[in-house]
Amino acid sequence: MKNIDTAFRYVRGFTMLVIVGCIIICCYTLYKSFTAVTLMQDRVYILVNGKALEAYSSDRKDNVPVEARDHVKTFHRFFFTLDPDDKVIKDNITKALYLADDTAKRVYDDLKENGYYSGIISGNISQTISIDSINIDTNEYPYHFKCYAKQNIIRTTSILNRNLITEGTLRNVSRSDNNPHGFLIERWNTIENKDLGVENRK
Repeated sequence: MKNIDTAFRYVRGFTMLVIVGCIIICCYTLYKSFTAVTLMQDRVYILVNGKALEAYSSDRKDNVPVEARDHVKTFHRFFFTLDPDDKVIKDNITKALYLADDTAKRVYDDLKENGYYSGIISGNISQTISIDSINIDTNEYPYHFKCYAKQNIIRTTSILNRNLITEGTLRNVSRSDNNPHGFLIERWNTIENKDLGVENRK
């Protein structure tokens, strides 16, 4: 009887050990399966010209600095790139105003009232902008930015170079075709806009 009782205890202990081991293995397998499924859901395969390309999704917070800089750059490019064509000016300004609040609209209205755009058209003047750098502070919301750029005002006989520094804040809004980054520029103002020099055109 003593041997049977001892053998039974051994069998029971071994069985419990096997059961606990099976539970641990099942839990680990389920965990790894869910992890693998989650990773696979972050991957998207895009078919381009008969070739499958793999793309990865990521949280927006990982891309905020990149998207914010591109939003600010796009706004300044549309707002300050002008040609002596009323339709081009209206198209660019319209695209820019989708990316900012009424502070940009007030600047546009002031320039229009002062005859700036009509002067560009009548004088056959083109205006371009090149962005030097954009500083974004993503540690505090809304995100503060400062944009450093150079303007070229191209006239028939000369090119005027100007230094441009602007600042403002960015807040999150819904993404759309007119605002693909989902940001809105607020409290936008010009800190500096001074002449650097004039180049004669040949």
